[in-house]
Amino acid sequence: MEKPRLTFWQIWNMSFGFMGIQFGFGLQNANVSRIFETLGASIDQIPILWIAAPLTGLLVQPIIGYFSDRTWTVLGRRRPYFLCGAIASSLALIIMPYSPYLWVAAGMLWILDASINISMEPFRALVADNLPSEQRTQGFAVQTFFIGVGSVVASAMPYLLSNVFDVANTAPAGEVPSSVKISFLCGAVVFVASILWTVIRTKEYSPQQLAAFHNTAPQQEEEKASLQAILSDIKAMPKTMMQLAVVQFFSWFALFAMWIYTTSAVTSQIFGTTDTSSALYNEGADWVGLCFAAYNGISALAAFALPWLAQRTSRKFVHSFSLIIGGLSLASISLIHNPAMLMVNMVGIGLAWASILCMPYAILAGALPVNKMGFYMGVFNFFIVLPQILAAGILGFFTRWAFDGNTMMAIVLGGASMIFAGLVVCIVKDEDEPNNVESNEKQMVTASEGVTV
Repeated sequence: MEKPRLTFWQIWNMSFGFMGIQFGFGLQNANVSRIFETLGASIDQIPILWIAAPLTGLLVQPIIGYFSDRTWTVLGRRRPYFLCGAIASSLALIIMPYSPYLWVAAGMLWILDASINISMEPFRALVADNLPSEQRTQGFAVQTFFIGVGSVVASAMPYLLSNVFDVANTAPAGEVPSSVKISFLCGAVVFVASILWTVIRTKEYSPQQLAAFHNTAPQQEEEKASLQAILSDIKAMPKTMMQLAVVQFFSWFALFAMWIYTTSAVTSQIFGTTDTSSALYNEGADWVGLCFAAYNGISALAAFALPWLAQRTSRKFVHSFSLIIGGLSLASISLIHNPAMLMVNMVGIGLAWASILCMPYAILAGALPVNKMGFYMGVFNFFIVLPQILAAGILGFFTRWAFDGNTMMAIVLGGASMIFAGLVVCIVKDEDEPNNVESNEKQMVTASEGVTV
């Protein structure tokens, strides 16, 4: 049996929930450093406080992936995790901006990130479960589109609330502005609503159907989860996955440096202030949120172009080119003195972000055994979170002692890391890359259908 091709709108509904997930991540990425600084965190403390994000991903995603591979309920195997994670994430989003102390905000970040990871990990596996090989690039591209849309609105929301709806953008020292609080409340609603859309409008194949599609035996019910089995599977990870791990490591080190230090770098170098209670600082922080919205908007548009470009070149070429352009754009922020010019840099960063969210997973899915798709997608997250843990451990030290407190140099270091990741893509073997005319024609039709609709 061959897995049937899905229509564009079926892929759309399947990926819609990712908009809510990224809405939560977008609010987190654009505002958590701001909340930490407002509550009294110093520049060298911020990376350590951010370590919650990668550590929760390191622990949660492989576990959720492992058990979702072995779950079958009335809602299917992946959808129960979407829903539970969405409810917990929304509660954390409501509470976080009202944190009275720094330690409370740090604790809420742990809860928020763990909950988001519970929802996010099965989404990657769902695309691989439901789509035939020739549609997977499109499937991950549609996910990337929703990631971009969710992040655009989330990142820009405090700016829009303060400049369009006249919501207060400043607050007394030690208190988060109302524009940020309302943004997080809206995020909680969007998160749950978008996940419910996917849960209600998407069906999943049963383990028996998946086994028939891939001509394998159904997974044995008596197989029990054990540490030995998990470690054995990690040791046996496919070669393509190990090669992509290097690319992911340096890509995400760069992203983490950007997320935790852009607010500080831009407000100090371009806006000329470090006073977190000043109107000028909050104007700069809002502009950073708008810049983050811009690069996510670019990624949403690029999501539909990347499959088209990959058909005419290769997935490896697209990913390598995108990372190099993104790294150059990130490092060159250090040359900018006019806030408006940052939007030019966001174009290159947005292209890299779109590729990071799409191409590695499209390449990886073809190299993974179908009955362990969720587990290996979770393990793949190791190579996203480990560089973030490293960054959290060393960037504060480098910034204070090697860069003399200049956070812009941490941004430059991140740009260099992303360029290196782009060069390393050359060693990756894409086992599922279309290599014949018939397969190319099928994917070209799929990509064109997605763009047309």
